[in-house]
This record gives sequence, C-alpha cells and structure tokens, in this order.
Amino acid sequence: MNPQDQIFLNRAAECERMAKFTRDPDSRFTWKRMAARWQRCARVAADASSSAAHHEPNKHRKPPPGWARY
Repeated sequence: MNPQDQIFLNRAAECERMAKFTRDPDSRFTWKRMAARWQRCARVAADASSSAAHHEPNKHRKPPPGWARY
C-alpha cells in the first residue's frame, strides 16, 4: 500500500471516530461524508499508482528506423 493511501485511510478513520462521538445528527452526517471522501481519495490514489505501475512507457512511440538497430 502506498503511504499516501494510508494517510487518506487514517484521515477517514479519524472522521469515523468523530462521527461516532458527536451527538449532533448534522455534525455526524458531515463527519461521515468527510470519511467517505477520504476513502474515495485513497481509492483514486491507489488506482493512479497501480495504473502508473502498469503503464508501458514506449507504447505510443514509433519504432526506430531499420538502420538504427545495428
């Protein structure tokens, strides 16, 4: 897991804890919504890092001319 993903998930957990301890329903809803956004940030970061790892850097390059191979 990417350290950045872990930071996002830690923030989400903090928001969940705050939602659990607050008594105001509006505040609880806000904390839960913030937790969901941090979780989404973690998913986006994980997807970006996994797609970057699988990216082929020379995929769109033209092959070198025949004389350049020798």
